[in-house]
Amino acid sequence: MERRNSKRSDAPQKKSYSPTKKFSDTKRKPTFNKRTVKKSKPTRLENGDDDGLVRLNKYIANSGVCSRREADTFIKTGLVTVNGKIVTDMGVKVDSVKDEIKFNGERLKGEKPVYIVMNKPKDYVTTLSDSHAANLVIDLISKEKCPERIFPVGRLDKATTGVLMFTNDGKMAEKLTHPAYQVRKIYQVTLDKNLKKADFDAILEGFTLYDGEIHADALSYIEGDQKEVGIEIHSGRNRIVRRIFEHLGYKVKKLDRVYFAGLTKKNLKRGQWRFLTEKEINLLRMGAFE
Repeated sequence: MERRNSKRSDAPQKKSYSPTKKFSDTKRKPTFNKRTVKKSKPTRLENGDDDGLVRLNKYIANSGVCSRREADTFIKTGLVTVNGKIVTDMGVKVDSVKDEIKFNGERLKGEKPVYIVMNKPKDYVTTLSDSHAANLVIDLISKEKCPERIFPVGRLDKATTGVLMFTNDGKMAEKLTHPAYQVRKIYQVTLDKNLKKADFDAILEGFTLYDGEIHADALSYIEGDQKEVGIEIHSGRNRIVRRIFEHLGYKVKKLDRVYFAGLTKKNLKRGQWRFLTEKEINLLRMGAFE
C-alpha cells in the first residue's frame, strides 16, 4: 500500500486503491482505511433563520436563479428589488410570504427543492447558457419532469464525463462546493502513457502548481494497467485533475468522475439523469459525504 510521507504530524494519511480491483460504480468499491481528516467548522453556512425571515441571497438561490454567492453579486449590482425598491445590502432579510422580490424585473417565487444526479456525457458544457456552446448539460433535463429552475453544483469541463449534481437549493450547493467541507470526489483517468512509479509517488506526496500545493488523497493503478488510474481528491480547483497529470508530462485522454459526495452514476447511461432519493438527500444534508 502506497502512503504519503508527510513532515506534518497532523496531516491525514494518504491511501492508494487496491491495484487488483477495477474501479467501477457497478461493482464493489475497494475498501479504504479509515481516515482522520480535521475539518474546520464553517458555522456561517450552517446558521439557520430563526426569526421567521430569510436572507435575501438565500431566497434568490432557493428560487433556482443561481447560487448564494452569485446572488450576492446580483444584489450588489442592483438587479434585485424588494417591494419595488432596489436593495444592495446583502445582509437584508425578507419575508418569503409578504414581500415581493424581483430579479431583473421578474418576480421570484420560492420553489420546492429539487436534487438531481446526471451521468454527464462528453462534449457538453456545464453552464446554464453559452452562446458559443452547441450542447449544454441543462438541455438534457426534461422541463416536463423538472419544471423548476435548477443549476449544476460545481463544474465538469467539456471533455470530462461522469457524476454531476443539479439543484435549486443554494445552501446545499454552497455546502458541496465550499472547501471547508472536504467533499470527496473520485475520478477514473486514462493517460497517453504509463504512469511512472516516481510520478505516482509524487502525486501522493504533493507538489506546487501555480495556484498552490496539491496532492491526491488516494491513488491506484486500475487492474494493473499503468495507463489507467483511480484518483481521489477533495480539491475543487478548476481542471485540477488534468493539471496534476499535465504538470508531470502526461496527457489525459479520458477523465470520468465516478463519485461525488456519496453519489455515483450507477444504472445511468451517458446523458441520463434521475431525482435523488430521500435517503440520499438526507445524507447530503447531514454532511455524510462518505
